[in-house]
Amino acid sequence: MEWEVELLQELDPLGFQPPKKKKKQMKSKLLDDTEGMDWCLRARKVALRSIEGRGFASTEEDLFSVKKKNKKNKKKKKIMGSKDNGVNKKGDFIEKSLEFDSDEDLELDMDLDLLDSLAINDSNHLSKSVSIMGGGMFEQRKEKTMEEFIQRLSQFSGPSDRKKEVNLNRAIIEAQTADEALEVISDMILAVGKGLSPSPLSPLNIATALHRIAKNMDKVLMMKSHRLAFARRREMSMLVGIAMTALPECSAQGISNIAWALSKIGGDQLYLSEMDRVAEVTLTKIEELNSQNVANIAGAFASMQHSASNLFSGLAKRASDIVDTFHEQELAQVLWAFASLNESADLLLESLDNVYSDASQITCYLSEQSINSNQESTVGVSNDLESDGALGFPVLKFNRNQLGNIAWSYAVFGQVDRSFFSHIWRTISYFEKESISEQHRNDIMFASQLCLVHYCLKREYSHIQLSLSVDLEEKAILAGKTKRFNQKTTSSFQKEVARLLVSTGHEWIREYVFDAYTLDAVIVDKKVALEIDGPTHFSRNTGIPLGHTVLKRRYITAAGWKVVSLSHQEWEELQGEVEQLNYLREILKDHTD
Repeated sequence: MEWEVELLQELDPLGFQPPKKKKKQMKSKLLDDTEGMDWCLRARKVALRSIEGRGFASTEEDLFSVKKKNKKNKKKKKIMGSKDNGVNKKGDFIEKSLEFDSDEDLELDMDLDLLDSLAINDSNHLSKSVSIMGGGMFEQRKEKTMEEFIQRLSQFSGPSDRKKEVNLNRAIIEAQTADEALEVISDMILAVGKGLSPSPLSPLNIATALHRIAKNMDKVLMMKSHRLAFARRREMSMLVGIAMTALPECSAQGISNIAWALSKIGGDQLYLSEMDRVAEVTLTKIEELNSQNVANIAGAFASMQHSASNLFSGLAKRASDIVDTFHEQELAQVLWAFASLNESADLLLESLDNVYSDASQITCYLSEQSINSNQESTVGVSNDLESDGALGFPVLKFNRNQLGNIAWSYAVFGQVDRSFFSHIWRTISYFEKESISEQHRNDIMFASQLCLVHYCLKREYSHIQLSLSVDLEEKAILAGKTKRFNQKTTSSFQKEVARLLVSTGHEWIREYVFDAYTLDAVIVDKKVALEIDGPTHFSRNTGIPLGHTVLKRRYITAAGWKVVSLSHQEWEELQGEVEQLNYLREILKDHTD
């Protein structure tokens, strides 16, 4: 029939002539998805078979024009091309070195075709028409086939080839860029999909691939927008899908690597369901985690602003059991992660008090530079105790930033009256003679944390008599007030609320500075503070306030202010200015009358 010819004619536009000789092109395989048309042609073949099988052939005649057009001979792509000009492309390696069962090869070809069509948002009229036929059965079939394909690639219980696994692992590790690492693993995914057996796609190699991709992104300081674009590539989506299926088979280190990689690649924008999956599987292996695993998993969830209370309860218990094995950076990261997500760490804090009961067990480096020098400058402990465990108990040697993170974490917990914190705070006093520059970001971050904790101690815990020396306090406050790295940005949400506040009938002052904080809007004479909290103030999946938000609210309340919080989510649910203004008046009513 003519419509069938129209549908498939691009497969062989000059069927009576031999095809023209193909010219080599310099392009990356990762660009093939958008430049080539093979996936479209293959999708049309699958669509035609589906249409004929369901008896819709007569209906399709109306969807196609019978006009004949002169078409140039199209260039036909390969699934795997050559390597050219430093850009890795898929060559004939798989076909030359491996043999496949022809039946399985044919079946998996169809799977790959369907996977291609699933991954690309095809907006042409044909796809839309076919997708609605048979009550959406065609779309359901594609989704089911994709799931089966991922499951097939993720069968790790079969026979293994140690040599192939080692070679793949080495190739992944030797990849110098995120693109190279992705190409190496996607090559192998395609080979396994074509029938390569036994598969070298072990859980270890899947975890290593994700970890190496993320590490190479970090190495070149890849921008967030580029990371997100990379994460949305078809090959990357397939890799993450396989990793999620492989999670139960992964070791504790593998789970840790996957969690860390997802946090670096997707940030707080992607991988919601994937992180829920990571949390679920991690709980089943909680007793296998070492200190590094605990730190990396907790840090990954915190950096993604992803709450997982059950997981963090398990991590707190595990961390308390192995607290004496934590290195300085690991301990600082774990405490920061718990504080950032506003998760309880009481078990861990109790263990720290017990294991590090003596102040001499907490030491510090006088400068960041000393860490990389051969002669480490350490203070806070006598020479005979400088070696960890010299007298049978552990000694921690923190740098300045680690001390700042730990102190801030204890302030968020509201646990600055614990003995471990007092050791940390007294150790910070050794930095009194060191300069805090307004020109360095690390100095400003340390000063900001120091200021917050210092004000909390004075306001909420004056009875424990812990405070900074006058000189260090002045340095920290001065550096903390700099605008160089602390530029205040006002969101459109805040501007919109501020505009409507005028109509409430009260005299509002915006961006009111109070101690170490800037309040969004206040009525000074009534001591009412309105905090306009955007999405960054809350967990992305539960909406629970994050640690920095909790600390600010608690401090302002302790200072005698009446705090009214307006969240972005609540505001978005309101319809029109009238409803928004009425809502503002309602939440302010009890505090302004």
